[in-house]
Amino acid sequence: DGHDEAEAVAFLSPYRHIVDSIMNPVVGYSAKYMASQRPESELSNLLADIMVCAARDFQEQADFGVYNMGGIRAPLAEGVVTFGDVVDIAPFDNKIVFGTLSGADVMELFRQMAMAGGEGVSHAVRMVITPEGTLKRATLNGEEIDPGKDYRFATHDFLLAGNDKMTAFKRSRDIHIPQGERNDMRSII
Repeated sequence: DGHDEAEAVAFLSPYRHIVDSIMNPVVGYSAKYMASQRPESELSNLLADIMVCAARDFQEQADFGVYNMGGIRAPLAEGVVTFGDVVDIAPFDNKIVFGTLSGADVMELFRQMAMAGGEGVSHAVRMVITPEGTLKRATLNGEEIDPGKDYRFATHDFLLAGNDKMTAFKRSRDIHIPQGERNDMRSII
């Protein structure tokens, strides 16, 4: 009833300024509305691109980035973007990670992503997948993926553990999980 709601508002009111000070700072501006959808979307690909771009802040260079669709929990509205908006989009405590996969393992990862109907990938990745989830072709920076070559990636710790059916990440080598306060996805975004 209305009495319980008034009680809750009264109880929370001393904390409102603290929450507002954390959630309301403007962190950017979006020129247009972006939502996530399979097989790909501007928002999911933007998040993967952000991870590749952030690599230099951690003395890394990534050939490609992967962000899972399931980790995106809200669209990005057009206009001013607050830290609270970023928390809505990426509410989990995921940490950025870097690793190396052989080209054969990259192709296996891309097959797993195709079977899921697509995931967020950085701009270097081009995949052709069928509606049934079969990977027909994949390239990195316009080149065929060499099964014997190593490729460096950026993703987050949830996926590195092989979650969301991306078990190829479990074969990663030379893993770098940056430490510190600025390694979580919300700060990076």
